Amino acid sequence: MGFFKGLRGEFIDIIEWTDNSNNTLVYRFERHDNEIKNGAKLTVREGQAAVFINEGKIADVFMPGMYSLTTENLPILSTLKGWKYGFDSPFKAEVYFISTRNFTDQKWGTKNPITLSDSRFGMLEIRAFGTYVIKVNDPTLFIREIVGTDGHFTTEEISNQLRSLVVTRFTDAIGEAGLPVEKYAANTNEISGLVKGIMQEDFKTYGIDLTNFLIENISMPDEIKTEIFELSRLNTIDLDKFAKIKAAKAMEKAAENESGTAGAGMGMGMGFAMANQMGQSFTQQQPNQTNNPNSAGSPPPVPNQTAFHVVVNGQQSGPHDMATLQQMIAQHQLTKDSLVWKQGMNNWTAAGQINEFYNLFGSVPPPLPPQE
Repeated sequence: MGFFKGLRGEFIDIIEWTDNSNNTLVYRFERHDNEIKNGAKLTVREGQAAVFINEGKIADVFMPGMYSLTTENLPILSTLKGWKYGFDSPFKAEVYFISTRNFTDQKWGTKNPITLSDSRFGMLEIRAFGTYVIKVNDPTLFIREIVGTDGHFTTEEISNQLRSLVVTRFTDAIGEAGLPVEKYAANTNEISGLVKGIMQEDFKTYGIDLTNFLIENISMPDEIKTEIFELSRLNTIDLDKFAKIKAAKAMEKAAENESGTAGAGMGMGMGFAMANQMGQSFTQQQPNQTNNPNSAGSPPPVPNQTAFHVVVNGQQSGPHDMATLQQMIAQHQLTKDSLVWKQGMNNWTAAGQINEFYNLFGSVPPPLPPQE
């Protein structure tokens, strides 16, 4: 960091600050009790602001540019000093340079897990971490509320306070979002935007602008992850086949764990059970041969009845078979706009958009015309 060093016992005629650090928010110009010369040159670079303070009171603020310090561009300081007709002699004042650029890669994270309540998994704990970006947008407010008389103020001095604020607001946002726990990882952008919007006003009270906020990861216990993965698989596979595969694997594992004669008998029993189950499955898959007089085949199994869950008066009802649904349509409990769902569907859908309901609505007569 290259800072201008004032020389003791001399008048100051150049005031500037060059910064090569990546964490300095505020730097107090080293005046060494010297006086600032009338007409001294002040240089404020891009990404900086200069604040003059006299006897503990904030006076004039200078944005990027080059200035020759006179009573004309120091109106507040001139008033505080009582220079009614201008000044020719040097003067004393503290000069603070504030960096107004973006400070990136400010890290945040949950030191302790956050406890949440999920409608399906009950109470669970999650952790999260990420980064955010800040910049000073009100130099005088920032000095008044945060810096005080600190002559070299860095991001580390405010990071703990901001980090606590971020975690608190993140917890609030997670509760307000109302997302199922399995949706957190897929909606980090949406949650990041929600948290940023909630925290903007909090940061502004310090004279800081929160220019970006990112959630890099939201983690949860391994057992919850396992349950989520299993539920997602069950939504896409044939439950009957899945149960048979599970049973077969369990039988194989039990048969391999032989212990003397008892183990051998158990292995044989498991083998017979597996063979019987496979035979029944094979029989169910054979084509129907009852129309052939020379065939002794049995009729196929009764097909599964389609069943739907429906929303009636804002409450979930069902599952109902098609006959029940037709009665509900006739009684005007179920309309084309009613939401319905069955296993295999991704979302609730209006009944009028489902193929199975076309004939049901068509078989119900329209309401009687009004009588004259």
